[in-house]
Amino acid sequence: MSRIGNSPVNIPDGVTVDVKDSVVTVKGKLGELAQEFSGIDIKIEDGSVVLERASDDKDHKSKHGLYRALINNMVEGVSSGWTKELELVGVGYRASNQGQKLDLALGFSHNIVLDIAPEVKVETISEKGKNPIIKLTSHDKQLVGQVAAKIRSFRKPEPYKGKGVKFVGEQLRRKAGKSA
Repeated sequence: MSRIGNSPVNIPDGVTVDVKDSVVTVKGKLGELAQEFSGIDIKIEDGSVVLERASDDKDHKSKHGLYRALINNMVEGVSSGWTKELELVGVGYRASNQGQKLDLALGFSHNIVLDIAPEVKVETISEKGKNPIIKLTSHDKQLVGQVAAKIRSFRKPEPYKGKGVKFVGEQLRRKAGKSA
């Protein structure tokens, strides 16, 4: 029995949810998102979205909780949005942006220039004495996570000094160096 799938998704003011031909469309003040689904009955009742599965088949059980979580993320995204912050830890590591182009200096011979999707707003914060921060904001949680993972993949944090691109608040597993 899916505990996540059984709980309804509340629809806040200013958000509309439409279900047509196995596609859920969510519209809000920040944008519009659509998701296909199969094997699950989706109904809109009393300002909330209720999901019911057709049977207790393993495939239906797994999709029950998944689709509920996806719809909840869509509703939250179009109403309040999603934000990911990345921190550049290392001497000489810098980040700057010109519109949707992100320029990263991560200790390689050349800077990395990355074109960010137009749905994601990118902002770089550089204060003296602090590590540079890249702030990604969008209504699509999957897209923000994918862009953040791509940026992090250029220089993952290493376990000895902790240098690299990490999420703000991420706990790194540190190792002791050579014992003399």
